[in-house]
Amino acid sequence: MIPPAARMTAVRLLAALIATWSLNCAAAPFAVQVGEARIGLDAPSGFSDTTFTASPRLQELSESLTPASNRILLFALSDADLRRFTLGDPLDLRRYMIVVTPRGMERDRVTEGAFKQFIDESLTGLGTPPAEKDVVKYLDARPTGSANLLAELRKDPDVVSVLQGARTKASFFERSKYMLSSTTLLLLRGKALSLSIYTQYDDPSDLEWIRTTTTRWVDELKRLNSPR
Repeated sequence: MIPPAARMTAVRLLAALIATWSLNCAAAPFAVQVGEARIGLDAPSGFSDTTFTASPRLQELSESLTPASNRILLFALSDADLRRFTLGDPLDLRRYMIVVTPRGMERDRVTEGAFKQFIDESLTGLGTPPAEKDVVKYLDARPTGSANLLAELRKDPDVVSVLQGARTKASFFERSKYMLSSTTLLLLRGKALSLSIYTQYDDPSDLEWIRTTTTRWVDELKRLNSPR
């Protein structure tokens, strides 16, 4: 008869092996069908797509980040969080990201003109970046829960990125008083995509992280979908 302690160790070892296998699968680039186009997607280094888990909890979380008029193509957690999820441990959810596409534009080939209109409609009312560069000082002066433009990260004909911040109310997936997010609207293979990255803000390194990760992710997706 196997002692309970040994049996528990074996179960945890098996779960760890499954977690490692799941991470390897989730970390690989994959293709999604958007209308007639196949779009290559991949999460940034250190993150993995979770859609393969078919988890109602993760689906509920991802759906809370975007309107029902969008179709979710990728929802990524950190590799550490995905490992926690596979083992049944509580998630940290300090950083996560999502890629969506408007359902109403899926079957159309989006021209540069239509993409510009999509940008105007999506980012209207953001205002201008503040003169105040101290993120905490600026957000403390803003209403709790309001999304505030912090900076424009990129503005090209086929990609626009903005950085926003908010002073938050506590929720089940936020532990910090401040949240940063970047939103990128990207035209790939004639399809309009929206990429969002979220991070809790504790110190300036979080600001540098989201700026750098946004830039690298956009460049990587463009490379992944460039003509061979």
